[in-house]
Amino acid sequence: MASPAASIADRREHISLPSDEILEEIFLRLPTPETLACASAACSTFRRVITDRLFLRRYRKIRPPPLLGLISDRGGGFHPAEAPHPSARLARALVDAADFTYSFVPKPNQGWLSPWHPRDVRDGRVLLDCRVPGKTFRTAFAVCDPVSRRYVVLPPVPEEDIAVQEGRAAELAPVLAPVAEDEDERSFKVICMVHYETRLVAFVFSSVARQWCISASPTWSSLGTGRPRGFRNSSAPDGCRGLSSFDCVRGCFYSASPWMDKLLVLDTRRMEFSVIHDHDDVYKMLRNMFDPPAGQHNMQYRRRPGQTRSLPAVVGGEGSLELLSLVGANNPNASPRVYHSSQQSNGEPCKSWRMNIIPLSGSYDYFTVGAAEGFLFLGATKEDRMGQYHVDMVVAHDNPYDETPLLETWDVDYFSMELRTSELTKICTMKKSYFNHERVHSYFGFPPSLSTPTI
Repeated sequence: MASPAASIADRREHISLPSDEILEEIFLRLPTPETLACASAACSTFRRVITDRLFLRRYRKIRPPPLLGLISDRGGGFHPAEAPHPSARLARALVDAADFTYSFVPKPNQGWLSPWHPRDVRDGRVLLDCRVPGKTFRTAFAVCDPVSRRYVVLPPVPEEDIAVQEGRAAELAPVLAPVAEDEDERSFKVICMVHYETRLVAFVFSSVARQWCISASPTWSSLGTGRPRGFRNSSAPDGCRGLSSFDCVRGCFYSASPWMDKLLVLDTRRMEFSVIHDHDDVYKMLRNMFDPPAGQHNMQYRRRPGQTRSLPAVVGGEGSLELLSLVGANNPNASPRVYHSSQQSNGEPCKSWRMNIIPLSGSYDYFTVGAAEGFLFLGATKEDRMGQYHVDMVVAHDNPYDETPLLETWDVDYFSMELRTSELTKICTMKKSYFNHERVHSYFGFPPSLSTPTI
């Protein structure tokens, strides 16, 4: 008679796990990345199937990575989503696993440079820059993966030949290009848009070729427009910030920042610039109705962080571009709201605008941060949450040469608004001073246990 132990061993020999193909189909039906991470911890076979790059690519198409937090470009580091946000647990795991101080990225030997600062975030990668103060093109770039701690320091942008013809660049705006379907997920491209007197130039760095090239250089007149008057380092009362604010939708970058009646578009698949004219006359009308006139902010209303930044944001919808415009944000006599309009996917402006007004809580002063992955991002302050008043010059970014007057500090709440549902969800709170040009980047990703190196 066989012993009980021998019977159990015999039965185990006949038990086999389903094939990898069947397991993949099962795991694709798991509802959240958190449950997928739990399944990957069950056994080595599950983990091997789940962490395979091809499987994760299939899973991302069905269930896009969740929002885990925000990255501030002024030395603020990573701010994880806070409870009760649904991604709070995953965000805390990311904080424990990643290095958002970028201490693992060496600075190039080009004289004294500022610390690394984030300029763009996409697909788990962070685009960094550091520069000699006051020198537009004494700037170094690097792309890193904070989870795997891998990085690439880019060579200098070769702009000398153009600078001889055009003179000094007015602005330099770097972005990370989205990865195409047929490209290796570990490859990347950096697009550096440079604003000159008569033209706009796109320098492109490819991680495959490991060098820069000029992919587009149209003149402002060929785009059917004049040179934009708003620069990144100006404080224009209408919110213009040069080329400093881009939203990416289906392989195209959109910016409403250079002008208030046009959209600047860069198609990264064809590397072509274009301008969409008269994108939202109704938006301008509403803004004039509900916002105080330019120049009256200082006289009638106290300025708060981001108060001049109620620029439209572009979000990708199904078969159309969705333009979300914040109006009435700085006027105590009007309730803040988001004006939602659409544009056909063929690139031609809509002739009739869909009037969809999304009301916001009147207890906040809101400003737009940007848009990504079907979400609009807003910052918000309250009068009763002003922090300590500072009268002295303070040292910023641990840089003894960069003195910035911080007159007031505020507790700023950051929210996401999902385009599909119009639901407003609080992400986190940061302490901020008065600013015009700070960019806050959204970080979408999977739990560290499911993350594969992106470089």
